[in-house]
Amino acid sequence: MAVSLSATLNADHSTRIQGRQCKYTGQSVRALPIKILTVGRTRSQGVQLIVDDYIEKLKCYCRIEDVRIRSNPKNSRDVKAQVEHEDMAVMHLIRSDDWVVMLDEHGLDIESEQMAELIGDAGNTGASSLLFCIGGSYGHGRQLRQRANLSIKLSSLVLNHQIALVVLMEQLYRAWTILRGQKYHH
Repeated sequence: MAVSLSATLNADHSTRIQGRQCKYTGQSVRALPIKILTVGRTRSQGVQLIVDDYIEKLKCYCRIEDVRIRSNPKNSRDVKAQVEHEDMAVMHLIRSDDWVVMLDEHGLDIESEQMAELIGDAGNTGASSLLFCIGGSYGHGRQLRQRANLSIKLSSLVLNHQIALVVLMEQLYRAWTILRGQKYHH
């Protein structure tokens, strides 16, 4: 399924249509539990308030879990070792039946309707949950890059993990309102 979802997003990206509709709008989709894995240091209070607000909003649609992974867990001065340690910590939390979306500056550039389709498509994969992975300062490690079912970017700009988390939370909420045909998106 990873190939077809990726191919669908790529095809849709290359033939962008203004006002494009999500193929699942108004249909029943399997609501996979969502887990967001974020590598980083202490989160600011303001960011945490926003994240908590979106978690409350998203609970109407699916189960959601916000998991923080300490950056540089072994306090290495070597960047490569730091990324490897973070990679191991992330991989330890991923199950074989999880649908994994890696947020990466080189990932597919998707629109909000495509995020909604990603959620709908992931529900059709047989996966037990949908994971979104936000990397640390130096990005993701080799194991996660190989394991991820899909790689997307939230912006052409590089975002720090706190800003990326806020943008992701808002886009997940927007995606669910698109899926349910609610008025939030437009």
